[in-house]
Formats: sequence, C-alpha cells, structure tokens
Amino acid sequence: MSNKYFQFKQFKINQDKSSMKVCTDSCLFGAYVADKIESKFLQPKRILDIGSGTGLLTLMVAQKSDAIIDTVEIDENCYHQTNQNLVESQWNQRLQPFHTDIKTFTASYKYDLIISNPPFFENDLKSADKNKNVAKHHDSLTFHELIQSIKNNLESNGTFLVLLPFHRIGYFKKFAAENNFYLKEEMLIKQTPKHDYFRGILFFATRRQSVISKELIIKDEEGKYTKAFNFLLKDYYL
Repeated sequence: MSNKYFQFKQFKINQDKSSMKVCTDSCLFGAYVADKIESKFLQPKRILDIGSGTGLLTLMVAQKSDAIIDTVEIDENCYHQTNQNLVESQWNQRLQPFHTDIKTFTASYKYDLIISNPPFFENDLKSADKNKNVAKHHDSLTFHELIQSIKNNLESNGTFLVLLPFHRIGYFKKFAAENNFYLKEEMLIKQTPKHDYFRGILFFATRRQSVISKELIIKDEEGKYTKAFNFLLKDYYL
C-alpha cells in the first residue's frame, strides 16, 4: 500500500492529507454496509456519513448504491481529502461533502441511513499527533453527541450503522437503547481464530426486534483471507 494513496478497483483513495489511513476494518465496514444495500436489505435514498475522513466509506457504498450521499467532516485536512476523492470519483454528481461540525449540522431533509466510523478511543492512551486525536478520540465527538446528531438527522423509521472497538460495544448499545435506538444486527470481528474480538459492526433501528448476531474472522490459521472476508471485499480490492 502506498502511503499517499490506495487504489481500489473502481476508485482511488488519496490519503496524504488525512491522519486516518485506509485500514482493513474500515474497508470491512464499508463493504458490509454496501452488501446490505446491494442485497436490498437496505434501500436508502439519502445517506449521511459522519466523520468521513478520506471518504472511503462513502465511495464503497456509492459503488453499490444509487443513493445521494452527504458527508460531514470537522477536520479541515480530512475534509479536503474527502472532497478530492469524491470529486475524482465516477459518482461525484450525487456525493456532497460538508466541512462542518456534525453537532451543528442541519440539512433541509432527513436521512434514511446514517453510517459512522466514530472517534472511539475515549480514555485510552492518546497520540502526540493532534489530528489523530481528533479522528480517534472523543475530544471532538462523544458517544452522547454522536447519538444526538443521529437523532437530529435520521428519518423516524431510519437506520444507522457504526464501527466500534469491541470493548466499547456494550456501553454504546446501552446508551443507544436509552435513546430509543435498538440493535438489529451485530457482527463481531476477529483478526484470526486465535485472536479475541477487536471490532464490531452494529446495526441499529428505531424499533425493538430480534437481534441477529454474526462473527467474521479476517484471516484463517494459515494467514489467508477467509471466504467471508473475500466475499465482502472481492469487488473492491481482492
């Protein structure tokens, strides 16, 4: 992988201006959301990507969807990176980046799907890099503020998906339920069969229902990508 860009099959992610580079779990999250749309499990017309970074999630979803997608990014460098990547993509006419704080963002319409890979290392060891702290910590967006921002921008029967570290999942689910968002599906992620869970993709709706629980392992005992991982990422870079 070049440090300056990552070439996918149908788009390019420039990442020289962004503190957050393309990584496996973000790719997996984007592919998971896109698969839900491609399989018609979700049929959104308007999507909001909170904390777009490089625009990776937006472009992965745009590849498999006809939806209008807006992005919100507070960091100036990340916003310019998102804008560059969206403008250079083949789907640019239906993608709109906003350089603003999601806590004060208001659109003239609501979204039926919101996605976010939020800052999540609250109270963990921080980096000396201020931009990385904004992207990876809760200094700029707490879970409370994220949930409130989702409530402000989501349709009454909409859904939202987040990617979180495993150790924050229980707290986030409890907090979401207190705000009348209910888990619909969760996929817990391991690097290998021998590793513990390290990430989780959580799928929330506004109505209580039975929860579907899944597991995904990225690589098998021989260090090869698993069939499940290959299935999700094959249209992007595998």
